[in-house]
Amino acid sequence: MRILLASLALATLSACGLSPMYAGGGSGAVAQSLAAIEVAPIEGRAGWLVRSALEERFAAAGNPAPRYRIDIRLDDRLEGLAILRDDTISRERRTLRARYQLTDLSTGEIVLDATDGSDAGIDVVSSEYAVIAAEQTALENLSQDLAQRIVTRVALALRKQR
Repeated sequence: MRILLASLALATLSACGLSPMYAGGGSGAVAQSLAAIEVAPIEGRAGWLVRSALEERFAAAGNPAPRYRIDIRLDDRLEGLAILRDDTISRERRTLRARYQLTDLSTGEIVLDATDGSDAGIDVVSSEYAVIAAEQTALENLSQDLAQRIVTRVALALRKQR
C-alpha cells in the first residue's frame, strides 16, 4: 500500500509543471540571459561592492555582448537603535536598499522594476576601531546579500520572459 501511495505521489509531482530555473547549467537559457547583463556604475563604496558582486554572479556563464542593462540606486543608512541613559548608542542598524531597473537594450523596454533590501545589527562597543570594522563588515555582507537577492529576482523575470 505504501509503495502504491509513493508511486502515485511521484506521478502527480511530475505533472505539476515545475522545472529547474538553472536547467542546462551555464549553457541554459537563464544563465545565458544573466551573462548578457551589463551593470551600470553605482556610486559610493556600497555601490562598488554591490556592482562587483553582481558582475561576478552575472559573468558565471561567460560574457557575451550585453543584451540588458541594470541600473541601480542604493540607499545606505546607519542609525542608532539602543540609547543608554548617558545618551550613548549601544546598538546600530545598517540598512542597504536598492531600487533597480532591468532594461532590454534592443527595445528599450523595462523588463523589471523592483526594490530589495537587507539590514544588519551592529553592537557598539568601547573600541572605535572595532565599531568601524563591524560597520564595514556589515556593509560587505549586506552587499553580497543584496546582490544575491537582485540576481534571483532578475533570473525569475528573465525566465518568465522566455
